[in-house]
Amino acid sequence: MPPVNDQIEGTRITVKLDDLLHARRMTLTDLSERVGLTLANLSILKTGKAKAIRFSTLAAICRELECQPGDLLAFDDGAVNA
Repeated sequence: MPPVNDQIEGTRITVKLDDLLHARRMTLTDLSERVGLTLANLSILKTGKAKAIRFSTLAAICRELECQPGDLLAFDDGAVNA
């Protein structure tokens, strides 16, 4: 089986953490303290540089932001809406 390319041409997962934090008037520091993750790790996630996320981390973020995983993550296939 060939290796999986992290960035398949024209597709990617985007993280909408910034939007959720803004909508809830919460800072990344606030979220970090509430979920018990380092500010550095949350920043990596927020900027889209994370290669993976644990389900337990995803669950903790969703619990604190009162959202669903689909509110936090989106699949961008690069298609232009016609």
